[in-house]
Amino acid sequence: MKVVHPAVAAIRARRPVILPTDTVYGLCAWPFRPEPVERIYRLKGRDASKPIALLALDLETLMEALPELDTTRAESLLPGPYTLVVANPERRFPWLTGETPERIGIRVPELPDEAARVLREVGVVAATSANAAGGPSPRRVDEIPEEILAACGAVIDAGELPGVPSTVLDLTGDEPRVLREGAGR
Repeated sequence: MKVVHPAVAAIRARRPVILPTDTVYGLCAWPFRPEPVERIYRLKGRDASKPIALLALDLETLMEALPELDTTRAESLLPGPYTLVVANPERRFPWLTGETPERIGIRVPELPDEAARVLREVGVVAATSANAAGGPSPRRVDEIPEEILAACGAVIDAGELPGVPSTVLDLTGDEPRVLREGAGR
């Protein structure tokens, strides 16, 4: 019998998990139904009008979830410390897109090994930083609010991370536009 990683089991059971990325700790959930994502919004106290990214181990896996994804501009930036806002013409994952269903955030970080193993098993997750809305992005597990930790089905601790969130780039126009300065330069 194959042993399933506790974070994989939690995600498949629609429970949130904490995963380390190349920037900060992320609060992640099963992205294919609204309920697990809505739980992330409630845990963070995040306004539902704000989007949450779709995170994967590689662009190929993202394309399985978003078959119409045009990766031309993304290939030079990913994997890396960027969240890219791209066209979402089929308006997939509307519970992730906030007020802009025609656009969706995607993220392919350089993941620590244990987090990469989880993503290999589950494919994609909804992901946002594991902080309370407006609070500092956690670079260590002990900086994640206790109420968020207590609600998670698994936590992967990779020690101290850089602590600077990803740079958010909007690629939906003719020229890339920086929406948030961050770790990507």
